[in-house]
Amino acid sequence: MITRSYLSAAALALFFVSGSGAQYPLMDKVAAKVVQKFEQSTCDQLLAKRGQPKSAEEQQVVEFLRKDPARREAFLNRVAAPIANKMFECGLIP
Repeated sequence: MITRSYLSAAALALFFVSGSGAQYPLMDKVAAKVVQKFEQSTCDQLLAKRGQPKSAEEQQVVEFLRKDPARREAFLNRVAAPIANKMFECGLIP
């Protein structure tokens, strides 16, 4: 579990340090992983996670996305629809 956290942290670091320009291949991989994790979660799992504090890694990602509007836009464009669909299916949004 700890090793997985370190690997996630390394992947996130590479995600934010790499790639300048219009395309963000590492961000696309991270976004795909987020979408996959969300789609594979059950509604009960999503409800259990709702309202829990964010991990340090998640807080770091949010801060990076706040500072870089272009990456934020690209990331949200990639993850928004699948996440919104799952939330709708689970009754988490009207």
